Amino acid sequence: MRLLTVRHVTTYRYSEPVRFGEHRMMFRPRESHDLRLVSTKLNILPRPSDLRWLHDVFDNSVAIATFDEPASELRFDSTVTLEHIETALPDYALEIDAQSYPFQYSDDERPDLVRALTRHYPCDDIAPWAARFLAQSGSTPTMTLLHSMTRGIKEEFTYQRRSEKGVQNPCETLRLGSGSCRDFAVLMMEAVRSLGLAARFVSGYIFVPDTDRSATVGGGATHAWMQAYLPGAGWVDFDPTHSIVGNRNLIRVAVAWDQRNALPLWGTFVGPASSFLDMDVDVSVIEEAEGVDGHTRIDA
Repeated sequence: MRLLTVRHVTTYRYSEPVRFGEHRMMFRPRESHDLRLVSTKLNILPRPSDLRWLHDVFDNSVAIATFDEPASELRFDSTVTLEHIETALPDYALEIDAQSYPFQYSDDERPDLVRALTRHYPCDDIAPWAARFLAQSGSTPTMTLLHSMTRGIKEEFTYQRRSEKGVQNPCETLRLGSGSCRDFAVLMMEAVRSLGLAARFVSGYIFVPDTDRSATVGGGATHAWMQAYLPGAGWVDFDPTHSIVGNRNLIRVAVAWDQRNALPLWGTFVGPASSFLDMDVDVSVIEEAEGVDGHTRIDA
């Protein structure tokens, strides 16, 4: 078990004071059997006139801030300390019928997986690319298929950090041979969906140990990967950017069928479009010593 502290700071700057519309935040990690929140703190400047919390349709924790005061800078500063329980070499106990591909989801599960099975980006090149990871004849071990695809993206594609909103169409990622973590996550989601497997998008953070810094990309920002639903194992993490299977170094914050529903932060402002100057995002994930007391604090 590791005790980790995540600090996520986003700052918007404007050339003149502007008014702010509603802003929605997904900063709070998803608690589970492998992740427990110890403490949280959220500072927002200028102070919002109202801050409320809700759980969305995926049970993600969402904070919603509204503002009365105009300003030329808007800053969100989230600090979370958590216990992260990692399975170093995950051995997933898939149901017998799901251990080899192809397989069918049960009548009980399939209705709840319809959106996870639906392709979101039309691209004729995805299915042939995904088929490369299947055995030439007969069935393919399901975990071997997903391991190979995760490793294949890591080895065949070049990571490129992008500040633009949204994701590339998976066809464009295939054509360019490069993309960001979210582009690789969407590519793999569409690939496994083309094979009839359920997938969903995950946004969150990645812990980069000192020994892995030279081999890990995407530090200092939010991270994205995907999960596949496998009977007997449930939702299993696959990070094609780093060829990670399981939760090693991954801190889940939000899940969704599409990346547009798992944005860490989004909102609006009222003022001339030209007044927007820039945005800075800084994320740090550090390992703490044991013995931090649990508490929740919101300064907003």
